[in-house]
Amino acid sequence: MATQLHKQPKRFSPPVLIAAIALIILLTTVPLVIVKNSDFGGTDNLAADTVTALAPEYDSGWITNWWEPAGETESALFALQAAAGGVLIGYFFGYLQGKKKGSSK
Repeated sequence: MATQLHKQPKRFSPPVLIAAIALIILLTTVPLVIVKNSDFGGTDNLAADTVTALAPEYDSGWITNWWEPAGETESALFALQAAAGGVLIGYFFGYLQGKKKGSSK
């Protein structure tokens, strides 16, 4: 009687995992240390400054925010939106992968 072996997914070894985490931490902290007194503003501010520099007469008064969250609430909502998007994308690709594996059996 032949037994069918399931192919196990390859796992990363602990040294590789630790090196990857250290690299992520290094890539995150180096810009903060190298660039002193920096603002690290977002692209929204850069785009508004560029529009003002190119066309000072432009009036953006035709559109306004209907709600402006206080303080860091805006950042928290953006992070929540990014996390929800990541979960949905991960679920979608996981679903496709499971569907593909289920149909091959």
